[in-house]
Amino acid sequence: MKRRVVVTGIGALTPIGNSYKEYKEGLFNGRSGAGPITKFDASLYKTRFACELKDFDPANYLDRKEYRRIDPFSQFALVTAKEAIEQSGLDVEKVDSSRAGVIWGSGIGGFETIEQEIEEQTLREGPPRYSPFLIPKLIADIAAGHISIKYGFQGPNYVTVSACASSTNAIIGAVDNIRLNRCDVVITGGSEASVTKAGIGGFSSMKALSQRNDDPQLASRPFDKDRDGFVLGEGGGALILEELEHAKARGANILAEVVGTGMTADAHHITAPHPDGLGASRVMQFALNDAGMNPEDIDYINVHGTSTPLGDIAESKAILKVFGHHAYDLNISSSKSMTGHLLGAAGAIEAIAGIAALEANAAPPTINHFTKDENIDSKLNFTFNTTQERKIDAIVSNTFGFGGHNASVIIKRFES
Repeated sequence: MKRRVVVTGIGALTPIGNSYKEYKEGLFNGRSGAGPITKFDASLYKTRFACELKDFDPANYLDRKEYRRIDPFSQFALVTAKEAIEQSGLDVEKVDSSRAGVIWGSGIGGFETIEQEIEEQTLREGPPRYSPFLIPKLIADIAAGHISIKYGFQGPNYVTVSACASSTNAIIGAVDNIRLNRCDVVITGGSEASVTKAGIGGFSSMKALSQRNDDPQLASRPFDKDRDGFVLGEGGGALILEELEHAKARGANILAEVVGTGMTADAHHITAPHPDGLGASRVMQFALNDAGMNPEDIDYINVHGTSTPLGDIAESKAILKVFGHHAYDLNISSSKSMTGHLLGAAGAIEAIAGIAALEANAAPPTINHFTKDENIDSKLNFTFNTTQERKIDAIVSNTFGFGGHNASVIIKRFES
């Protein structure tokens, strides 16, 4: 018998809301988080907009000495973990620290730190003078380290790096450790802070980013015929996962249950998905098998849906292959149309979007749809432009990363 894994706390820091409550409101109101880049002068870049956090000041959440010594991606991790713990009501002083872990996800880590350090050394005359905090700030695993140090969690502690699938893989790792009786509690999720000169420049040179500079809020348009790439986002999301009996014993408010997980590889191309969605279809089927569920048991899919020409077509094919005729009864949506693409943090905030759908009995929209793509089955319900109310008991959250990494989780309404 698998130990059951439940969600008892959520934290979110996104381009459409700086808390779970604000994020949820932004989702169901179809709010776009895109706008001109403010972090640096992007006037000479092909893409001059992104989905940045709004009015985020780390001083409002963290001690000055603490936040100045860590990269923004670690700041986002600590902020969201704090909200999730507070929402969960977890008393960290009473938790068996040896059975409490932190499993986080980040596709890149301290991008801003390494970029700034290289710029400073290039301009410096004389011998180089690197910051003693350079390495601890930039390494991706440090986010999990900071969280575990802050809360004294001494169980499994690591960061998964699998591009855009990173935080979904982190959630899967957390589920596995609880199921295998290695942990009773895990703080999991992901964070990313890649709206930097190199981040925008690098993705732009790959032609991965939208160049709709004249109207950024309409730029992220998954499944639309005129989509021209994704919009880079930043932020993070955290979930407190617990073994069911552990959560019940402390009287926790159980928000949802994670019942199925899947991981596959396309083994096809470093950036392009398999054209027939082979890896994507297999990962959803593996998650269904793990959950012991049939396709008809799923009500909503939060898709990877990046707004790239190839990716959206491949994912729609995969859904049809796995769900058959039931695919037409599903609500499907891409929250990236609102948040942009948070890379390694995408899986965390999108799993949270799925939980929000369970709580609200409503599917958040895919905004910015204007023109039908003849290469995508028009009978699929992508929840275009407007939130749709319906009974939602089980959701799938998909994330697919450069390198062919695919990860899916199934989350359902908790039943005792």
